[in-house]
Amino acid sequence: MYLQVVSTEARAMYNVGLAGLTFWSPNINIFRDPRWGRGQETPGEDPLLSSKYGSCYVKGLQQRDDCDPDKLKVAACCKHYTAYDLDNWKGTDRYHFNAVVTKQDMDDTFQPPFKSCVIDGNVASVMCSYNQVNGKPTCADPDLLSGVIRGEWNLNGYIVTDCDSIDVFYKSQNYTKTPEEAAAAAILAGVDLNCGSFLGQHTEAAVKGGLVSEDAIDIAVSNNFATLMRLGFFDGDPSKKLYGDLGPKDVCTAENQELAREAARQGIVLLKNTAGSLPLSPTAIKNLAVIGPNANVTKTMIGNYEGIPCTYTTPLQGLAASVATTYLPGCSNVACGAAQVDEAKNLASTADATVLVMGADQSIEAESRDRVDILLPGQQELLVTAVADASCGPVILVIMSGGGMDVSFAKTNDKITSILWVGYPGEAGGAAIADIIFGYYNPSGRLPMTWYPQSYSDRVPMTNMNMRPDPSNGYPGRTYRFYTGETVYTFGDGLSYSEFTHELTQAPRLVSVPLEESHACYSSECQSVVADEQTCRNLTFDMRLRVKNTGRTGGSHTVFLFSTPPAVHNAPQKHLVGFEKVFLNAQTGRNVRFKVDVCKDLSVVDELGGKKVALGEHVLHVGSLKHLLSVRI
Repeated sequence: MYLQVVSTEARAMYNVGLAGLTFWSPNINIFRDPRWGRGQETPGEDPLLSSKYGSCYVKGLQQRDDCDPDKLKVAACCKHYTAYDLDNWKGTDRYHFNAVVTKQDMDDTFQPPFKSCVIDGNVASVMCSYNQVNGKPTCADPDLLSGVIRGEWNLNGYIVTDCDSIDVFYKSQNYTKTPEEAAAAAILAGVDLNCGSFLGQHTEAAVKGGLVSEDAIDIAVSNNFATLMRLGFFDGDPSKKLYGDLGPKDVCTAENQELAREAARQGIVLLKNTAGSLPLSPTAIKNLAVIGPNANVTKTMIGNYEGIPCTYTTPLQGLAASVATTYLPGCSNVACGAAQVDEAKNLASTADATVLVMGADQSIEAESRDRVDILLPGQQELLVTAVADASCGPVILVIMSGGGMDVSFAKTNDKITSILWVGYPGEAGGAAIADIIFGYYNPSGRLPMTWYPQSYSDRVPMTNMNMRPDPSNGYPGRTYRFYTGETVYTFGDGLSYSEFTHELTQAPRLVSVPLEESHACYSSECQSVVADEQTCRNLTFDMRLRVKNTGRTGGSHTVFLFSTPPAVHNAPQKHLVGFEKVFLNAQTGRNVRFKVDVCKDLSVVDELGGKKVALGEHVLHVGSLKHLLSVRI
């Protein structure tokens, strides 16, 4: 629904000459490291979540109302292919970075979202990235482009470079000796379109020099024009076609603006809530102190790669719509070089409750700007602690940021009664924050990434791409799937104003994998078997649950199904199998069913990149519920 609104507004803007029809979105890179400045653009750290997000995002943008599978409403682009998640960290930038990635990590972490985008989403375009992977620029790697995207996944569309990527691997990475060789290398690898002028300047000379054939150019041009045809560029007068009547009246409608508010509400994550804190009563609160450098911001709320908002509702405006407020920024900006501690303490000491809106903005984390630590910037922690000590009522800490923060100090401080993470919540973010704080909306958001302590940043260089831990040198691994250290909060964390319970109603205890009688595993012990077509045929089962809302407030609840596989092939300690969001009124329940495909959902990737079904005991998790499943031959 959300992306259909985006594509409708895009068509409307196109009709009046204010937009094109190709959109280089979504960013589906894995949020591998909390310091990455562009993590804010992504769906998070989990490959399955990113895969489902990517394919659904693409379908929402591209699918037409007449359901014609051969045509596009707009053309999406999945980026940045691949293993791209470092921009500029301690002197290493994306233009010079060689991401050294194991075959195992490539196939079970970095590639799945792109595979799903192409195969499940039928995306019109994939963008290759600036970085090298294992010594080759991604935009000059025929194995990654022609071999995988076109060959294995059968892309129906075009491959585009990130802007000036060919110039980057020629000049910055010195991958070729001449610009003509660079142009030829990109085209022969599978590039169809260059964002920038490089191919326009050097392709003709590359052809005349015998470095690339005209046939290769024809293929690239055909892939581009096929996308234009699917968009309807050659179908005649667009005003007489589907979407031809869209215009300014279809942009910023009341319904669309309400949808922005609803999206923000659903994305807010309640991380801490001491009994008696949230929700605040709008009738009991006579004076609400609102403090913080992000308390009255506008543009900060829409993050990067932002559109032009219809209007803004700042956090201060949203809160002030329900109660009387007193406001102090507390710092001149989020860098918070000098906090207004005394003024803030005075304000909080006379208020019935205090909301602190802290965090980051694009000056802290952005494209070409990675963080060097994961603490609240400058004197923000000092300000928060001082205000909490001076306050008499509830203290609600709101973190506005793209990446996670080490807020251990607030998590363990009893005076800070609630913590909310709101991301960069968009134009209606302030209204959504108020909806949560005053209980007009029951929070249901979950963290899409792990929040680490600062010690993680001190120990782990961003340049180490390994997902798995290495006990020999103390490397702790990355993301909830592999990380072995302490966390502040973890993937999937998030509270509600209600309590939800899970009861298992159906699941097998044994799954038998069919093998040929002559299979080697019958005569020798095997840790796993290859997940091939014959092995996997009809290897599915249902897992059914009864989910109940035992609280006094209706609300949405995301049911996560995780699996812990047997300890073979350096498998994840836990990985996501599926998820479903359900709405339950107070004191009601409903059934939830997961259809589990053993080879797709419970398999692991071995050290060589092969998909295997691990034999032995698998543990299926839903909340605190655990179920043992034995997979045997």
